[in-house]
Amino acid sequence: MSMNRQSRRDFLKNATVAAAGASALGAVQAPSASAANSPDALFRRFVNPPRDYTLIPFWFLNDDLNEDELRRQMDDFAAHGVYGVVPHARMGLPETLAFMSEPWLDMLQCCVEHAAARDMRIILYDEGMYPSGSCAGRVVAANPRHAARALERRKRPALGPDEVIVHQDADYVYVNTRSLGAIRGVHFGTDDGEPGAPPAADILNPEAVASFLHLTHDRHYERLGAHFGKTIIAIFTDEPNVLGRGHKRGVKPWTWDFEAFLDAFLGYDFRPYLAALWEEDAPEAPRRRRDFARAVNARLEQVYYKQYSEWCDAHHIALTGHPAGSMDIGVLKHFHIPGQDVVWRYLEPFQDKSLEGAHSTMGKCGSSAKINYGRARNLNECFGAYGWEFTWEEMRWLTDWLLVRGVDMLSPHAFYYSIRGERRNERPPDVGPNNAWWNRYKPYADYCRRISWLNGAGTHVCDIAVLAAATYLPWRAARTLFEHQRDFNYLDGDTLLRQATVDGEGIAVGGAHYKMLIIDGEETMQDGVRDAIEPLMATHRALAYQDAIADIPVAADKDMLLKKLAEVTPPDLTLEQACPDIRYRHVVIDDAHFYLITNEGKHRIKTAMRVAAAGAAAWWDPETPAILADAAPDDLDIAPYQSRVLVVRG
Repeated sequence: MSMNRQSRRDFLKNATVAAAGASALGAVQAPSASAANSPDALFRRFVNPPRDYTLIPFWFLNDDLNEDELRRQMDDFAAHGVYGVVPHARMGLPETLAFMSEPWLDMLQCCVEHAAARDMRIILYDEGMYPSGSCAGRVVAANPRHAARALERRKRPALGPDEVIVHQDADYVYVNTRSLGAIRGVHFGTDDGEPGAPPAADILNPEAVASFLHLTHDRHYERLGAHFGKTIIAIFTDEPNVLGRGHKRGVKPWTWDFEAFLDAFLGYDFRPYLAALWEEDAPEAPRRRRDFARAVNARLEQVYYKQYSEWCDAHHIALTGHPAGSMDIGVLKHFHIPGQDVVWRYLEPFQDKSLEGAHSTMGKCGSSAKINYGRARNLNECFGAYGWEFTWEEMRWLTDWLLVRGVDMLSPHAFYYSIRGERRNERPPDVGPNNAWWNRYKPYADYCRRISWLNGAGTHVCDIAVLAAATYLPWRAARTLFEHQRDFNYLDGDTLLRQATVDGEGIAVGGAHYKMLIIDGEETMQDGVRDAIEPLMATHRALAYQDAIADIPVAADKDMLLKKLAEVTPPDLTLEQACPDIRYRHVVIDDAHFYLITNEGKHRIKTAMRVAAAGAAAWWDPETPAILADAAPDDLDIAPYQSRVLVVRG
């Protein structure tokens, strides 16, 4: 959850480096009159981009709500540069404001109508509290057979109510039973492990999901439909969990008649292999477990995400939020605004976990899905449960970590309606009005809006893809690419096979054309991919990294990888000195090339730099904002916690 003591002490010591030449947005003033009135029309757009690119934080509605106070807080947000919110029912609501009750909808309607009057945006949150899919227990209350299910292995075949034997071998019976999983509730006494926690619904059951959509979003539409697609831009679904939280130990995901789905999806009867889900030494256990995981994910995608996305299509609103796994890129095809989340100190400054491990991939997960699936935006829910010790410098570092990886809609977790009593300790911190930095927040919010506009309105320039699986994104090659300023996107195998055009020149998919495909590990080589990339292999545009895979050429180490890449696609950005802490993203807006540069390291970096784009170049400071007329365009001078934008126009 947090840094060890030594790294925390080092971090706080290094944080002071920002004061020497880098504001870290702590003392930045509002845009100057000269910036706002610059004769450069493109710079004026950059200084004050549309409100669509605003921060849109989770707003914890967690106390006895008052309409005047709701409106006052929204006005305060806007005065600090925040023009949107995700109203979110959270722990501390009184029972008189139960999720989806009429009084709750009255308060939600107040927020939406005030947002409409103030040119603000709303993303509806779909649950009370999370994970999504249960309507705060109302799905199960409407039909107990819609409670989350599980497969349990037992020695004895005794059955309780609503249980069914799926299979029996020489030693065990395998029983379809309730998982007893729950979700977190919004009233005191309904949290994890407490008796009032709402029961989780069976989100592998299409009827249960339809009930959830009816009980939640049909009601939303009845009340607020006039604002759908206007003030209300999206609905947020949050890490759906097929078993629910706190479920029975040792069980596996299941649903009614799941054995028939397994047979159809896998092409064979899976029941004789059920023991492999519990026994590592069972015959072909790794294969059977992979098959089962693929089937569960496919069922979740088909039953939950696809049905949800279709509901949103029919009601002219976007589906956003994020799945449960940081590497779950496959299901994001059903999101109109694909997303991920940085919470629980998954990432921290100056640590290897920002470049290695599952969570290191999530920034590129959402932004790659946006590109490959042809979406306009992608989102990240960020900073949740980082604790009250979370610093301004950490927030700035994480913000740039996300932005330079292509995130263009930041949803800070969270702004608290109330910090009364225990409310202040529910997944803290408040990163907005109840924090010491609120009086200097607007420059930060304006900065985020500018870079979100670059990422959202710009066309990404990137010609390298790293092959992924639906639930797995490799990171060995990714680290090498990041540290040597070779930008890339992930491309999952299903999208490669079903939506891409592959020829000897590369891969065309969504809004991208990739000239090189890197295969980092056999886990990503699903059936059909080898044959699909044959045209790439014929022109030396497919490359395995470190591990031999079939007959694909191998780059055994990072030097060989970089050499092979340069032979096919020369670097877009080159630094005179090796700088593994420098990250960049290149986008094009109106024939102007924007290179966003960030420094993820502890030390100031000064080096010569050249870019592939040709034309007159100038440095822009996105923080103040200003055109840095005295800065040489071929010199990079950047401090920790700082970003710069190089603009090249022909």
